[in-house]
Amino acid sequence: MRLRRGIAIAVVAGGGAVTTMLVGLVTNAVSDESRWPGWLGWLQEHAWFSFVVLGVTMAGLTALLAGLSETRPPTPSGRPEDGAGPGAAQVLRSLPRDTAAFTDRAAELERLVGSVRASQESGEGLPVHVIDGMPGVGKTTFAVHAGHLLSERFPDGQLFVNLNGHTPGRTPVQASEALASLLAAAGVPTQQIPVGDDAGAVTEARAAMWRSRLAGKKALLILDNAASYRQLEPLLPGGSGCLVLVTSRKRLVANEEVVMSVDALPPDHAVELFVRLSGRPADALGRDVVDELVRLCGCLPLGVSLLAARLRHHPSWSAEDLRGRLVAARDRLGELRAGERAVTATFDLSYRDLAPERQHFFRQLGFFPGTDLDPHVGAALAEVSVVVARRHLEALYDDHLIDEQPGSRYRLHDLLRDYARGLAADGDSMDHVQAVQRVCTYYLAALAVANGHTVRSGAAVPPAPDDTSRVETPVLESRADALSWLETERANILACVRRANGLALYDLVVQLAAAMAPFLRQAGPWDQAVALHRTAAEAARHTGDQRARGDALAELGVVRRFMAAYPQAIEALNDAVTAYEAVDDRRGKAEALNQLGIVWYLTADNEDAARAQTEALALYRELGYRLGQANALADLGMTHRQMSRFDAAVEAQTEALAIYRELGDRYGEANSLRDLGVVHSLMGAYGLAARHHQEAFDIYLELDDRVHQAYALNELGVVRRLTGDIEAARTAHSQALTHFTELGERFGRANSIRHLGVVERVTGDATEAIRLLEEALGAYRELGSRGGEAASLSELGVARGIVGERDGAIEAFQHGLEILRGLGDRCGEAEALNHWGMLLLTSDEPTAARRHFGQALTLARDISCPLEEARALEGIGRCDWTVDGPGHGVDSLRAAVTVYRRLGVSASMDDIERLLV
Repeated sequence: MRLRRGIAIAVVAGGGAVTTMLVGLVTNAVSDESRWPGWLGWLQEHAWFSFVVLGVTMAGLTALLAGLSETRPPTPSGRPEDGAGPGAAQVLRSLPRDTAAFTDRAAELERLVGSVRASQESGEGLPVHVIDGMPGVGKTTFAVHAGHLLSERFPDGQLFVNLNGHTPGRTPVQASEALASLLAAAGVPTQQIPVGDDAGAVTEARAAMWRSRLAGKKALLILDNAASYRQLEPLLPGGSGCLVLVTSRKRLVANEEVVMSVDALPPDHAVELFVRLSGRPADALGRDVVDELVRLCGCLPLGVSLLAARLRHHPSWSAEDLRGRLVAARDRLGELRAGERAVTATFDLSYRDLAPERQHFFRQLGFFPGTDLDPHVGAALAEVSVVVARRHLEALYDDHLIDEQPGSRYRLHDLLRDYARGLAADGDSMDHVQAVQRVCTYYLAALAVANGHTVRSGAAVPPAPDDTSRVETPVLESRADALSWLETERANILACVRRANGLALYDLVVQLAAAMAPFLRQAGPWDQAVALHRTAAEAARHTGDQRARGDALAELGVVRRFMAAYPQAIEALNDAVTAYEAVDDRRGKAEALNQLGIVWYLTADNEDAARAQTEALALYRELGYRLGQANALADLGMTHRQMSRFDAAVEAQTEALAIYRELGDRYGEANSLRDLGVVHSLMGAYGLAARHHQEAFDIYLELDDRVHQAYALNELGVVRRLTGDIEAARTAHSQALTHFTELGERFGRANSIRHLGVVERVTGDATEAIRLLEEALGAYRELGSRGGEAASLSELGVARGIVGERDGAIEAFQHGLEILRGLGDRCGEAEALNHWGMLLLTSDEPTAARRHFGQALTLARDISCPLEEARALEGIGRCDWTVDGPGHGVDSLRAAVTVYRRLGVSASMDDIERLLV
């Protein structure tokens, strides 16, 4: 029944997988970086509106595609998730280092640079330049060298992406995955990167965001090792100022491209490269012998470099000695590798020249499922110390058998990777399995260290396996170090999970997925997390480990919630509860119930949400798990507030606050204070609300959290306005607006503009109020915020009524009430009815006005919302006074004065007392 209700909500919002995609996009735009969007306090409207369900419109999607790259997501109002995402620092200089092995390609370079210069000088759009050629010919080296030469012409950044089009053991990078990496590198917080189940829609949305990100910029993008035009097309910028260089073994031809084929080096250039890298004088080598050497390796730069390195490392060898060894190597290869014998013979010669322990190390590199590695990974693969691994890597780099990458990392050229894998395949197949086991074990140990820095204090951290005690892990001294390491190794770890799963190493799959879960919750992209946890759940099914299966399903449910795929989240979390019950895992069941409660809160299924949080709370109390208790209480408090059960909300939130303070959890403390402030404001306790908001603001200031500071300022401003301090309200909202504008946080900015519109209306400038409120309304509609839209419409109705736009005012009230009733926001509904009643009263329709005030009074008393009760009483009294003459309605007016006095709303109280006098 619950699942059907969740599906119905999704269908009403827009229907089917497309709706899930749209909701996911909009949720990302205003997504929190915490594990408890049950709080979502930053999505709350001001004190009179309670945000329940985030609606999605096509306008919202359009806004995301057009401007989401301008947006930074707010930190949550609720408790932070168990883990945290990496910062959004821009990394727009990612070209690999230029190589000393580059030799003269003057004609190709001149053509490329000339083409770019001509396009820029003529103002024409820069065409894509496709560099194709056979393996080992130097396509990547040429593109990187050209990139360095042209970098000054593209000051907005230079990016390099390896698409793995022909990398042995790796599937080509999907366009969607590459776009996620590019967006993150360009500074887009990963929570904002679109996700969803429709792969095509996700790719289109990410491509649109990528084009928006590069609009008007001059950047250089190298797409290396492309498999097909279809793979790279979504990655192409839309603007005319960006240069794209593509390398591929295939001829990728389209109308707008400049195709440049890179052939083997001319013999003279190949000889020049050999002489330079050999470190010997040309006349000491013998031109005829060198000519034959470069011919035997096909004049390919990779082969020439390897041969020259062999000679440099063997001072006693002559060029003739090297030639003899190369010929023998070619003969050993026979016909099995005839198609690549020219360059493979140089590999064989270089490999056989290595010491046995270095040969072993090189073979182990062929087992690595990832792409690039550091000495710690090398040490795990080969069962050596990190010091020894570093020495091997440096020696192999010196021998031109591996390439050096930024950050003291290394990678094998695709041909050398294939060669190493071939060598490894000739040995014991168990060697492969054991190497993968070792590297996975290393990653588990390193993840335990990283999670120790990033996972929230008091939260459960997946422990490292017992056999990791002897594993050398990287030195991670801070949260920033850990996040940087996690981001660097993310793709490699996921590749290890896939390889381990293919080798039926299911226990390792489950453990790695659990260890990566805290990071992927925040860092995303969430579609990667979905795939990981599905794999882990299936692996746990193979092993019969119900607890592990429950963990994987629970994580899947959390990520599905982040994606706003609520029916799928409910299904996964219900399955997790069942799995935990099968093994009597009460802690796991409590966590899953807590997450279920959050999902039901977000889908406005309040009774189910309250039941789930109550059951989770009972389990946490049985277990003595204090953080879990605080989380469940906080989410229960949010649910009670949403149901207008304000006393119960205060009770739950106050207990949560006490536990957060006991645990020293400053974020939890601040967020509970803020939510208490919202509830107390709804209850009319403005002094207490202001103190809570100020305390929360001070903690956010201490935590250097500018987004939350701005939200607290807006809440303070609302309280100041309601208590008559208009200038203080204006100052608070203006400061919040400045913060949100600087941070690019569009939802918070819309809130600030709306609040300032109300301030202008209260101070008598209805025209300016309408301008501001219409701007806020447009922003909310673009973001898909139904609660924000309703709040703006209610205020617009008041302002339009003031300037005499009666029909426009009624239309705004009608539309706003429709939304509020759909959201179940009874306090907001009472406020809108009171505003509408006042419009009718001033339009000489006191009888109709009294009906509206009567409805508002019933609602306000039912939910104990004193301000709206006072407004309704005042309206009823004024209607009676108007209809029946002076002196009638006095009881209602005096009752309103009593409530206003208790609330400290002196302006409204003074107006009534003047009337009574």
